[in-house]
Amino acid sequence: MKRHTWQRDAVRSALDTRENFVSAQELHAALREAGTSIGLATVYRALADLATEGEADSLQQEGESLYRACTPGTHHHHLICRNCGLTVEIEADPVEEWSKSVAAEHGFTEPEHIVDVFGLCAACSAGRTD
Repeated sequence: MKRHTWQRDAVRSALDTRENFVSAQELHAALREAGTSIGLATVYRALADLATEGEADSLQQEGESLYRACTPGTHHHHLICRNCGLTVEIEADPVEEWSKSVAAEHGFTEPEHIVDVFGLCAACSAGRTD
């Protein structure tokens, strides 16, 4: 585990205030706006460390890493709105059973997986004029 610096603590605190996934650039801009002198490279490193240590969820969207604070040690999945970014943590017991079953079927042990489901939330769906 990395030592806690003021920069890392600032990134974690800023991430804790966000409900949805955020890019390093967005978080950096918010930190700078709040008067913090933290550099963008430091924000990237802190977010990567938080994700590695299980304190942040990370996903790739359109070639960019996005991050969201999470409770360390919890395994969960997400529903993510492609339009507004609303993110909901969901239980996915059938996915858990399926991953264990398919791994065992092929002689694998200790399976791990990441499942994120992208769609449009109710509010964004209601606003569509297709």
